[in-house]
Amino acid sequence: MIRLLVADDETLVREALAVLLGLEPDLTVIAQADNGADAVTLAESRLPDIAVLDLEMPPQDGLWAAERIREASPGVKVMLVTRHARPGVLRRALAAGVSGFVPKTTPAERLAQIIRDIGQGRRYIDPEIAATALTEDRSPLTERELDLLRATRGGGTIEEIAAQLHLAPGTVRNYLSTAMRKLDKRTRHAAAQHAWEQGWI
Repeated sequence: MIRLLVADDETLVREALAVLLGLEPDLTVIAQADNGADAVTLAESRLPDIAVLDLEMPPQDGLWAAERIREASPGVKVMLVTRHARPGVLRRALAAGVSGFVPKTTPAERLAQIIRDIGQGRRYIDPEIAATALTEDRSPLTERELDLLRATRGGGTIEEIAAQLHLAPGTVRNYLSTAMRKLDKRTRHAAAQHAWEQGWI
């Protein structure tokens, strides 16, 4: 029996997925979460075989949860399910040790078989998502610039971001200005949105 954790912020989608997977004789859903932080906590306490995570869960996305689940509970395999595969996300997902990456349009029967394959140690990446990743643009930004754009998406002021990352406000402005110039964006928020759309943050 493959024990599953299902996490999705949309209650209807999460519960429907849990019911459909639970109909399979060799799959059982032992826990559900509606956000990434709870998914990490449940993965650590319940130790499912596989965590099936929605990529687009706010406030922290499924990739954030996947990275922490793999760090805290390395025996738990992770599958990401997504409505929109942003360029750049697949590369980060693979680096985080994710075992599966599938679109939400995957039929339930096919999803169940992919889960079985992952349970046996295989990896599955949807072909269309893989093709998109092969044609993606690489990020021109440094890790520090990406950190600051990630913090910008959190909605903080320059001073709040500086305090959060233990930097001087002037240093934050300099990094953000450089990122804006590299991405040809007029505001830090536009730069952060572009980086997010590309899957760099």
